[in-house]
Amino acid sequence: MIKKNKEIAKKQNRSPLLPVLQDIQKFYGWLPEKALIRASQELSVPLVSLYGVASFYNEFRLKPLGKYHFVVCTGTACHVRGAPLLISELERMLGINTGEVTPDEMFSLEDARCVGTCAVAPVIIVDGEYHGKATKKEIQSLVKELREEGENEEN
Repeated sequence: MIKKNKEIAKKQNRSPLLPVLQDIQKFYGWLPEKALIRASQELSVPLVSLYGVASFYNEFRLKPLGKYHFVVCTGTACHVRGAPLLISELERMLGINTGEVTPDEMFSLEDARCVGTCAVAPVIIVDGEYHGKATKKEIQSLVKELREEGENEEN
């Protein structure tokens, strides 16, 4: 994967760094340190440069997500319509802060500046599924349902 991106980038006279990071994240779901070290060696790019790019772009993750990943839109429309209350409720129910993963790795929570669905604000996204006009009650039901689903899968 690294060599292929390196060859393509060389032909196009551009850096293979972004495509390599994207491929690593696609494979693992995040950017593990071992994979970044290997990419650094293969690309002859300092490891600090890879971390610089990975931490600059919101697309990249330097730690794994929970099994169920919540994103709360905090754009203007969502903020005005209650996103901060939704975040507070999720933090309370999950026992984590925004940007964290629960100790059992079941849930992760983050915010996003805008997800482009202002007409149905506030919006939460759970594993890529959008929930418009989200309410505290809906979040409580959703977390309860996902907890039960996760527990049933473990048994």
